[in-house]
Amino acid sequence: MMDDLDRRLLDEFQRGFPLDPRPYAAIAGRLGCTEGEVLERLSRLKAEGAVARVGATFRPHRVGSSTLAAMAVPEERLEGVAALVDGFEEVNHNYQRAHRLNLWFVVTAPARERVEGVMAAISRATGLEVQEFPLVRAHRLDLGFPLWN
Repeated sequence: MMDDLDRRLLDEFQRGFPLDPRPYAAIAGRLGCTEGEVLERLSRLKAEGAVARVGATFRPHRVGSSTLAAMAVPEERLEGVAALVDGFEEVNHNYQRAHRLNLWFVVTAPARERVEGVMAAISRATGLEVQEFPLVRAHRLDLGFPLWN
């Protein structure tokens, strides 16, 4: 169960994460708790699946390389293939869609060669084609939104 402090932590720090040598201490100061409590809460929320990751998001291709990819995975294999894809540290999103291409993911790495290597490794390991959907035109989407009213 999330309490009011958990809700504030998730709501107030989707954007504007403190650029500070000790960002979690800065967050704690704004929330009126300790740095250790912020770290414990984030760890617990991640373990519970309420938080997928805490980290910066950079404009595509400004730092390293990334691409969107998709696969047509037989329904009976979907869970296993998704777990394999999740096993690559370069995969930072992995989700199912109701479509012929039913497993989508984003691969991010320091260099284009590594992005290609990850997609090739996934294809080899699964025996399935990985289709790439490279960025053609960037759109700025603000994915932060109020979680509670």
